[in-house]
Parts: sequence; structure tokens; C-alpha cells
Amino acid sequence: MHARLSFVAVAALGVMTTPLAAQAPATQAPQVTVSGVAYTGFFYQLKDTANHTNGFDVTRAYINVNGRFGGGITTRVTADIQRVGAGDNSLRYRLKYAYFAYTPQNSKLTYKLGQIHTPFIDWEEALWDYRMQGQMAMERGDLVTPRSYLSSSDFGLGVDGRWGADKINMQVGLYNGENYNGGTGDQRKDLMGRVSVRVMDTDDSSRVGGLRVTAYGQYGKPTGGGERQRWLGMVSYRSKQITLAGEYAITKDSVTAPAVPEVKGSVASIFGVYRVPNSKVAVLARVDLTDPNTNTANNRQTRFIGGASYQLSPNVRLLADLDMVSYQGGTPTPALEATRSQALFQAQFTF
Repeated sequence: MHARLSFVAVAALGVMTTPLAAQAPATQAPQVTVSGVAYTGFFYQLKDTANHTNGFDVTRAYINVNGRFGGGITTRVTADIQRVGAGDNSLRYRLKYAYFAYTPQNSKLTYKLGQIHTPFIDWEEALWDYRMQGQMAMERGDLVTPRSYLSSSDFGLGVDGRWGADKINMQVGLYNGENYNGGTGDQRKDLMGRVSVRVMDTDDSSRVGGLRVTAYGQYGKPTGGGERQRWLGMVSYRSKQITLAGEYAITKDSVTAPAVPEVKGSVASIFGVYRVPNSKVAVLARVDLTDPNTNTANNRQTRFIGGASYQLSPNVRLLADLDMVSYQGGTPTPALEATRSQALFQAQFTF
């Protein structure tokens, strides 16, 4: 009798616990995706009348591995394949992004640590939408020195925020300050931040859509000491048909050791894209004005970009454009003269 009761109790416990086990939430399986984008095409140097230099090339290729895990954790590793030069013109791999991000449940903030996006360039590239053409004005910087004022990636700790379906979009972070291609630097750091506010809606509700006012600031000290400052303001408008934007930035740089005196510069950029209705065609234009030293006369660099694109398929875009640079006071070197104006036919493909 005792054995029979024990068997009944065990059977009843099994019946009771089976539904509870079935109702227990399963652990979220990790999701890992691989994607990529590459830029390839043909260039012709219009000012190289002696050699008529031209060629086919792959100017950039990115491979992204993204992970999504439970508890609000995501990860990203991006390989950047480019032509390094320095005696070897092979296309080489380097790391562009490598970070993990944490978004608390129901939070408007996402925290990132590692080799992460800087606040402005990635955002502006999304607005312009033609990274295949080349870098933005602040990243191209001074062509003569040469010196880049901003980069799209650096090592640091950052916070992204968005409110009201991207009505307000912001990013702030503490970075090494030497960019992802400049090493880790020393104990000095740079604080960078951007905030963008949509003051009028359009049919583009993305983080760059609508009529927006955007501000960016950077304050830090380079390796060896000194000052590094960037202050930028932008007004932009983007709908599904039109993109218009104008920005103005001031820069300030000095280095303590080895001693480099303070240099103040300015950068202005205006660009627009018109997407022809009921068509796969778009026309684009951009003007960049860079004054690397506002205390020196006749040193402004002016770049004009103009062209047309065709969306061949959802993952292939073609672009034919002219990219022309003029130097106030004359071109500084024969090498810059030979490469200052190009005709390009380019393709961007994604997977």
C-alpha cells in the first residue's frame, strides 16, 4: 500500500511539473550575421597631361560580423580592407570596429566599449549616403600637410541616445583621440559629442531625416600635450526625394612635444542630392572649403564634386562623377597638381 501511494505521488508531481516546464521561457539563442560593402571603379586623372594616369581599383571593402545576444548585449567586428602602400600595394586587412554594446531594458541609451564609432562622421555619412565617392570634408581635412580633422572610428567608451523616434539623436564618448589608425596615444584623452534635433518632420523618419539642427564638439589633448579642438554646426534637410545640408567648423591644434605652434583652421561644406521621382536616378553635388590656417592668406582649398548615380539593384549602385580640387595661390606641388582633378566611374555593392 505504501509503495502504491508513493508511485501515485510521483506520477502526480510529474503531471503538475510538466506544464510548468513547458511554460518556462527558453534562453534566447545568439544571432550572428555577416554582411559587407565594397567600392570599386575606374579613375582618370584629368590634370595628368604627361602620363594620363588611369586605372581600375577597389578603394574600400568592409566585412561586418554582428552578434545579438540576450540581456541587451550586441557585438560588432568590422574588417576594413584598403590599399596601404608604403612599398606594398596589396589590399590589406585592418580593424575598423570591434566593440560590445549594452542597452538596458526599456532604456533610451546604449553603452559601447572598444573600437567604436566617433560621434559625427558615421552620422554625416548616413545623411550624405555617398561614402563610395570618398571621405567627408572634415575627414579629408588639409590636403597639403596632410592632416585629417576627424575620423569615423577610435578606441573609447561611448553612449548613444535617441528619443521620440529619433527626434533627438545624440552620441558622446571619451576616446584616445589619435583615431583608429593612430595607435592608443598616451594618457591624454579627447571628449567628443554630437546632438541632432529634428525640428520639422518629413517622410524620412530615420536618424538623419527631417529638418535638423546638429552640433558637434571635441576637446582634448594630443599625444605629447597641446590642444585639439573641433566645433561644428550643421543645418540639414532630408526627405525621400531631397537631401540638403550645410556645415561650418572651426579647428584648433597645437602640440607641446615635439613643439608645434597653435594653428586655427576652418572647414565649410555644402551638399545636396536630388532623387528623381519614380526613377532609379539621383544627381548630387558638393562643395568643400578648407582653410587650414586662418592666420595665413591665400591658402584655401576648394573641392567640387558633381555627378549622377543609378540604383541598378537593391544592393548595387553606380556613380559617375567629377572630383576637382583648386588651391588658392596655386597648387603647392607637381604631385598635387597631377591628382587634383579626377573623372570617376564607381560601383558600390552590398551583401
